Amino acid sequence: MSKIKAAVLFELNKPLAIRTLKRRPLESGQVFVKILYSGVCRSQLMEVSGLRGEDRWLPHLLGHEGSGIVEEVGPDVKKFKKGDEVILSWIKGNGIEAQGAIYDSDDVAINSGKVTTFSNYSVVSENRLTKKPKNLGFDTAILFGCALPTGAGMVINEIDVNLESSVVVIGLGGIGLSAIAMLLSLKIKNIIAIDISAKKLDLVKGWGVNHTIDASKPNIQELVHEIFADGAEYCIESAGRVSTIELGFSLINRNKGKLLFASHPPEGEKIRLSPHELISGKSISGSWGGAIDPDRDIPILYHNFISADFPLNSLLTKPYSLSDINKALEDLESGKVLRPLIKMEH
Repeated sequence: MSKIKAAVLFELNKPLAIRTLKRRPLESGQVFVKILYSGVCRSQLMEVSGLRGEDRWLPHLLGHEGSGIVEEVGPDVKKFKKGDEVILSWIKGNGIEAQGAIYDSDDVAINSGKVTTFSNYSVVSENRLTKKPKNLGFDTAILFGCALPTGAGMVINEIDVNLESSVVVIGLGGIGLSAIAMLLSLKIKNIIAIDISAKKLDLVKGWGVNHTIDASKPNIQELVHEIFADGAEYCIESAGRVSTIELGFSLINRNKGKLLFASHPPEGEKIRLSPHELISGKSISGSWGGAIDPDRDIPILYHNFISADFPLNSLLTKPYSLSDINKALEDLESGKVLRPLIKMEH
């Protein structure tokens, strides 16, 4: 399996190019994986657009959530063997932190990080792989590489919810939807979902969310306080804008509310908050992957969702081929799809 079909970013603000790559011999801690499915995240949109700062690694591969089967393990790898079914994630788990692989294409060196998934095969660091739960489908498994662990992890690891808790979720992308999925799986009922997409608001209504607000409305604060008179106990923000982080801060309880955000506004933008509100009791913090330990938490998350009979597949979109990767990115950017799914060919 020396030849790999991959989508490569050569220039910022340009479409990804499909190229045939050759891999080099595996180094310590590297694992060669046959990728069956990859997810597409807003992080890739930001990378392609140069919104995450200077890109020193061009040309390089992308993608940080996927599922597949181990084809070969490199020196010193103890966690996996050939044939293991795995989830690929940017979130660190147990194992070696290996060097990012370098591929070759027409005498050009193509860089990659510890994990990349926009290819039908990939060299991945041992600590970016987790064994897939036995009965979890490979397509649904990609959700456990980024969106689900982050959104669900924020709920189970970083806020202390109970049946009476009031929670506002701003932004119904993969992370926001995953947070709501976990809240509902825990039987939390006092939820307000806020998004500009009527399609996404209808989706969570179908799941059982009683309160939804169109984010384009000018009086969001007033609408939230009609439902939660003293403001929400918690707000989870994942819309990816400074303005929505600031909005979330305005919606929480003045004396004890907590805002937790996992969004990535463009590099260089700053949040403006009232210091007096902070000393009055409000708090704000960012989440790095929902504080998830993949090896410990993915089996727990899977068990919770299965026990609650939650329709995880409703988070997925019809599959695209790797050759349609730019279309998948466009559809995600325009809001046509929730979570693009790339089905690989071999």
